[in-house]
Amino acid sequence: MSQPTVKPANPNFSSGPCSKRPGYDVAKLDLSTLGRSHRSKIGKTALELACTKTAELLNLPEGYRVGIVPASDTGAMEMIMWSALGPRQVDLFAWESFGREWLTDATEQLDIDVNCHTADYGLLPDFSKVNPKNDVIFTYNGTTSGVKVKNLDWISDDQEGIVICDATSAVFAMDMDWKKLDVVTFSWQKVLGGEGAHGVLILSPKAVERLESYVPQWPMPKIFRLTNNGKLIEGIFEGATINTPSMLCVADYLDALNWVESIGGQSEAIKRSHASLDVIKEFVAQNDWIDFLAEDSQTVSNTSVCLKLDLNDDQIKALIKLLADENVALDIGAYKSAPSGLRIWCGVTVQTEDIKALMPWIKWARDSLV
Repeated sequence: MSQPTVKPANPNFSSGPCSKRPGYDVAKLDLSTLGRSHRSKIGKTALELACTKTAELLNLPEGYRVGIVPASDTGAMEMIMWSALGPRQVDLFAWESFGREWLTDATEQLDIDVNCHTADYGLLPDFSKVNPKNDVIFTYNGTTSGVKVKNLDWISDDQEGIVICDATSAVFAMDMDWKKLDVVTFSWQKVLGGEGAHGVLILSPKAVERLESYVPQWPMPKIFRLTNNGKLIEGIFEGATINTPSMLCVADYLDALNWVESIGGQSEAIKRSHASLDVIKEFVAQNDWIDFLAEDSQTVSNTSVCLKLDLNDDQIKALIKLLADENVALDIGAYKSAPSGLRIWCGVTVQTEDIKALMPWIKWARDSLV
């Protein structure tokens, strides 16, 4: 085919850090907190607003707490694993790179009893093996595999253990049954296109009860401590972070939250993400040389869309370079440890019109290599 004439207005399709919201302008951020202490009234107010506005936009159940913690989603996950795991067996479900990192932490770093349930890229593990008496760890959406859970029906309404969910590429893009989740972690550099460095930790009352009733047997670094003298450090969830945050990143996050609110909230964000996925689904259906890495159509991620092609590894690298050289698509290669292919971010900050414009370019690039 001939070279397409229409390019995406925004070629940024990276799966993290993700594209900034449409119309983003750093000069329009509220920078009144810069140069001020995060412990000052203005600093703490901004951090607390980030927590309360997150809870509001996500429609969290009564009693759920939102806190800002160090080190992105990774920091939030490791903080809760080190703080809460130990008193019960753990069922850990992993099917992509980051889920396997939590498996490594649980089996090699922490002295706990773990049942490992794994699956290869493109598949999900057998959730029927979950034990309601156990704690549970799983990834809602496999950012590096493009495979998400279908639903949370496999989690018992009478789950005795706590359920810990890494949802970094799902929050604000997928409809989540919050009442079945006791701990949810995410980073605002994913779906909301915020700047990195910070993680968000959401706790249910049940998770708080665990933290206040259990003392881990291993040394606890300050950066992981969620309790003091047997009580939750409430300040973490009221704008008093454990360590000094970037107030510029906080301003950026508040801008993203305000934008989500302005477009109609979480429901509209989810709708826009699915609209972009639908464009790719139609393209895949029309071309037999490309397919989703997810083997079950019901598990195809609507954020980190992973695709496999009928090209060898060198040809795929050439295709990715060709699209980048044309300034059509940047950072769309598969994750380093995932099968070779494409990974196109379709979170809410990516315009569906840009996904539509990208598809013919992928076909043109592929045709030029075969």
